[in-house]
Amino acid sequence: MGIDENIRTGRHCVFRMHVHLVFVTKYRHKVFADRHLTRCEDFEAELVEFNGGNNHVHLLVNFPPKVAVSKLVNSLKGVSSRRLRQEFPDLVRHYWRAQRLWSGSYFAGSVGGAPLSSVKQYIEQQNRPLRPDLR
Repeated sequence: MGIDENIRTGRHCVFRMHVHLVFVTKYRHKVFADRHLTRCEDFEAELVEFNGGNNHVHLLVNFPPKVAVSKLVNSLKGVSSRRLRQEFPDLVRHYWRAQRLWSGSYFAGSVGGAPLSSVKQYIEQQNRPLRPDLR
């Protein structure tokens, strides 16, 4: 049996857990361009794949079993909202009243049953916007 490079170890466990997350912008505003999406790839979470459209993002995240998915989502949304609004002040004008970049809801799907290559291919094929549609 070969060694799987994707298997991680903790102090008392061996694991390979992935979750497919989708975050949607507040009010479904179309605010993201490629420059915004490229910046999101720098977060410390172990992102396996990342892409999105002008009003949502898809993430494939490898995470340890001690982290609850809801805590992971809250952390990623909070940090990304703060950092993106600081780095790209033009995003603030869409959310001056709500002071939030993301909708309160999200999608989280376990990808243990689907081949990761299929999920990665799906995320890679998302159409990145060239510039946001500002109406």
